[in-house]
Amino acid sequence: MQSTYFMIKPEIVAAGEQQIGAILAMVNRSGFRITRLAMRQLDRALVEDFYGEHRGKPFYDSLVEYITSGPVVCVRLEREDAVAALRELIGATNPAEAATGTVRDLYGTSIGENAVHASANADDAARELGLIFGD
Repeated sequence: MQSTYFMIKPEIVAAGEQQIGAILAMVNRSGFRITRLAMRQLDRALVEDFYGEHRGKPFYDSLVEYITSGPVVCVRLEREDAVAALRELIGATNPAEAATGTVRDLYGTSIGENAVHASANADDAARELGLIFGD
C-alpha cells in the first residue's frame, strides 16, 4: 500500500460541495482509500515551503497567492501504486491537454486554476503529507 497527497484547490472549494463531492467520488471509484481529510486555509509560510521547489520561477508568487486565497481540501490517499495512479486520474497540468474524463479535464479551467494538486513522486508525497498532516 502506498500513500499520496491530494489537494482540491480554492476555486473548486469556492464552487461548493457538489464539485468537491464529485471529485472525491472519482477518487474513490478509482480504488483509493481516504485515510485523512480536512478542509483548511493554508497559511503563506506553509504554502511557500510546500511549493519551495518552484521558488524563483515566474509563476511562483501567483501560485502562492492562489493557494492561500481560500480554503483547500487536503486528502491523504492510499492504494497500490497510489502516486502514479492519482497522477493518471487527475490528468495533465494544463486542463486543455488533460485526457478526456480526468479531473483536470472535467474541472480545471486553466494552467493556473487546474482544480487539484497531486504529489509528483513518492518522495514528494512523504514531504507533502508531513507538511500538511504531520505524517
